[in-house]
Amino acid sequence: MQEIKKRRIVIASVLKPVNDTRMFEKLAQSLAKKFETHVIGFPAESSYEFSPVTPHTLYHEGFKRMSLKRLAAPWVFFHNCFKLKPTDVIVCTHELLIPGILLKLILGCRLLYDVQENYFRNILYTNAFPFWIKPFVAGYVRFKELILSPFVNHFILAEKAYYKEIPFVRAKSVVVENRYKDLPDIHTEKKSLQDGNTYLLFSGTLAETTGVFTAINLADQLHEIDNTIRLTIIGFAAQPAVYNRIIDSIRDKSFIRLVGGNRLVSHQDIIQEIKTHDFGIVAYPPNKSTESSIPTKLFEYLGSQLPMLLIDHPVWEKYCSPFPAAIPFSEDLPDAAALLHQMKTGRFYQQNVGNVFWSTEEPRLLSLF
Repeated sequence: MQEIKKRRIVIASVLKPVNDTRMFEKLAQSLAKKFETHVIGFPAESSYEFSPVTPHTLYHEGFKRMSLKRLAAPWVFFHNCFKLKPTDVIVCTHELLIPGILLKLILGCRLLYDVQENYFRNILYTNAFPFWIKPFVAGYVRFKELILSPFVNHFILAEKAYYKEIPFVRAKSVVVENRYKDLPDIHTEKKSLQDGNTYLLFSGTLAETTGVFTAINLADQLHEIDNTIRLTIIGFAAQPAVYNRIIDSIRDKSFIRLVGGNRLVSHQDIIQEIKTHDFGIVAYPPNKSTESSIPTKLFEYLGSQLPMLLIDHPVWEKYCSPFPAAIPFSEDLPDAAALLHQMKTGRFYQQNVGNVFWSTEEPRLLSLF
């Protein structure tokens, strides 16, 4: 037992807040059951309860995605880790691989890479970068991951699909999916019980590739037929252009409420909204960056037994159909009247939901230590 207590683990990201749902609520809190655990990342609200995990912010204040602070963040991480002298370092972004390897060489610690995204596909098939530079940035990131992979002790894969999409990680990887971890202290009731309206929810990352504009258009069509329809959008838009477009899209639409948008939103607030709404919207447009992934919100909605309006993606429909949990719709030609009828008459979650909870993933994570 004494040997276990000596283990000191640092989990770090550059743009994720120290209370991030995966980095803190799942990885860190699970590891903190047995080991001394620290998280390093973007600042979060000071009132957040972190015990028994110890948080460390890269800077006292946040920074823009494109800034000198962003460029220096990996070396701030290196400095913090050098003082902490961890036995294990988990980096949650490719940006921390080089300083992570230096820490491994200097301190003799183990290095684990939590692969939360397939950066190659995300950069190549989304609008985060100008089209002319995307192949070069995507190629650079993939080449860096490839040549540095021999220095990584273990790859933690957030998606099963990454095992096929990133061949060089297979020999020393374990899949730890981003499944739902309930927050039992949140007790709420449906808003519809108070005023008779029907509340739709779009949560998580706000971007064109996650379907936020599809959700707005869908809510608009439903509201034209039934004026009791309400939509809450909660999450963060990393790109200012996307945030401005959201504001323009919902202007003069009082039935749509935006929470966050140009600021980070705590995961507790998102879960609270999930538990008070009537339907969640999962509307990722077809894109090669997400075609094989299981969205985190899918696990969260299933775990909270929130019925879904689900874009007709065969993999996700198959995941939801046994319960049943979702009403599929077509992005191109959604039949608003038919959807409303199914929302009012459908019977959802007629059997218990299984295989969507973090409790099934935690043992795989702990097995690495």
